[in-house]
Amino acid sequence: MQKNKSGGIGETIKTVVYAVVIAFGVRTFAYEPFNIPSGSMIPTLLVGDYLFVSKFSYGYSRYTVAFGAPVFDGRVLYTKPERGDVAVFKLPRDNKTDYIKRIIGLPGDRIQMIGGILHINGEAVKRDRVEDFVTTDQFGRQIRVAQYVETLPNGRKHRIIEESDTGSLDNTQVYTVPEDHFFAMGDNRDNSLDSRVSSMVGFVPVENLVGRAEFLFFSIDEGSSFWEFWKWPWAVRFGRIFDGVN
Repeated sequence: MQKNKSGGIGETIKTVVYAVVIAFGVRTFAYEPFNIPSGSMIPTLLVGDYLFVSKFSYGYSRYTVAFGAPVFDGRVLYTKPERGDVAVFKLPRDNKTDYIKRIIGLPGDRIQMIGGILHINGEAVKRDRVEDFVTTDQFGRQIRVAQYVETLPNGRKHRIIEESDTGSLDNTQVYTVPEDHFFAMGDNRDNSLDSRVSSMVGFVPVENLVGRAEFLFFSIDEGSSFWEFWKWPWAVRFGRIFDGVN
């Protein structure tokens, strides 16, 4: 009996170890879950969205390894991000905080905002007015915000919102993206701390890329928590689950 008991404990330990190794491998080399804590990517991503990020999309660096283990420097199996990708990266200022923004500028690009209009390499990016985006302000009041479909030079389309075209980030200097860096912006153009703010975010080094946002696996109203399952029938945004991130 004692031998069987010991064998059972040993099998349990091995199972746990295997599970940890598999989880570590999936998190490092395949997919990692993230949740959206702020509104900087509205209307594409909402507070309370949970999504999977593909680690293999851009290859691997020390920041794609689970728990940030400093296994190696640089990037291996690198595939360059495409303009318009929604990417997770480590904030260059501390190399720890996860940020999610849209890749707007590639190495060598010149990026500028003029009157709320994005300019890439001296050319205005086309934006088309669509229906207003309905959201709530900090006081819980329902408001309408101007919404546009922006078409990037490579043909990628995505939605943005603009409270005005005269905000502090709607008229900027020209940013020239350095080699091996990217320029990232939020789709909520007037409420996004991004590469336009050099002192806080600035250009994103290629090494800091974590992965590309792929699809939502859960979404719950702002103010509710994932673990509050008793609220799910009313709070879960069922229509967003399994939506791809465009």
